[in-house]
Amino acid sequence: MMKVRVLIVDDSAFMRKVITDFLSDHPQIEVVGTARNGEDALKKIQQLKPDCLTLDVEMPVLNGLDALEMIMEQNPIPVVMLSSSTREGATSTLQALQLGAVDFVAKPSGPISLDMHKIKDELVEKVLHASTVNIQRIVGTKKSSKGMAKKDSRPNYESLRKEKAPSAGDPKLVLIGTSTGGPKALQTVLTQIPTTIDVPIVVVQHMPPKFTESLSLRLDSLCSLRVKEAECFEKLENGVVYIAPGGVHLEIKKSGSSLIFEMNDKDPVHGVRPSVDLLFQSAAALEEYEKIAVIMTGMGSDGTKGLELLKQQGQTIAIAESEQTCMVYGMPKSAVSAGLVDIIVNVEDIPGAILSLL
Repeated sequence: MMKVRVLIVDDSAFMRKVITDFLSDHPQIEVVGTARNGEDALKKIQQLKPDCLTLDVEMPVLNGLDALEMIMEQNPIPVVMLSSSTREGATSTLQALQLGAVDFVAKPSGPISLDMHKIKDELVEKVLHASTVNIQRIVGTKKSSKGMAKKDSRPNYESLRKEKAPSAGDPKLVLIGTSTGGPKALQTVLTQIPTTIDVPIVVVQHMPPKFTESLSLRLDSLCSLRVKEAECFEKLENGVVYIAPGGVHLEIKKSGSSLIFEMNDKDPVHGVRPSVDLLFQSAAALEEYEKIAVIMTGMGSDGTKGLELLKQQGQTIAIAESEQTCMVYGMPKSAVSAGLVDIIVNVEDIPGAILSLL
């Protein structure tokens, strides 16, 4: 069995040791070296040629963001960032994801976390998944990703509208679920949707607290639509994008003639909170609403069970991001394999599909 060869980059000797021990415990991972800063990492990448690396954000000499930018230009390889769980750390992490990092893990208690055992399993899982990513999709060397994906190269939107959503006057909802690779995919989709869209858009992106707040602020600065983090008991408004807060489940409920958000801290679903499944399941109970449900890049199968309920209720059209543009073709693949998806398109074509269906 071929092992995933990992380089660990952190300015703290303690953190390098802890991360090395965690990853080395796994039979599929081999730690081939460590580096104390970004400059050292660039040299070690050339020498050791790792399959993947973990990269600290805050380092002297050459910090994580500057190092990441140079890595993606010179020797692109999958990178998992390690960042503090502060607001500043969340902002830096989003920058890293935009620069090409595959994923991130939040250190539990600052740059030198003595309680790293809390995120051991998450770190191992994300390193293993990162090593399977086609890095060329991230750095922009796409073979032929323009246009629609093969299965539904020319979806008949008019036919789908008549078949799945027969009552043109019914109120509508757009629901989006995504995980690994999601921040970049969301930027691609949401920046192409105009302010004239007359429906609420609700997004579950797998992220911890603070990170979803930073994501909302970043997307709001880039989009013509208003983008905000959802609040408990908040009334949904048309033309607004709501991001589910990290650390809680988000559900949509009826309140009189309006819709509101409710939140809870029930157990994680598929190991995540918020869960796409719970959002979709809550929306399935809103029988008078037409729904467009979108599942984009991400690990695992979150969203499939919820989509099944939506489809049983009717008046739901499901869109999946194609394998060609997914960073990780897990969540969309699960929904497609279950026979629940009506349209498969590349990420840049999702906004057009949504607008056509509306």
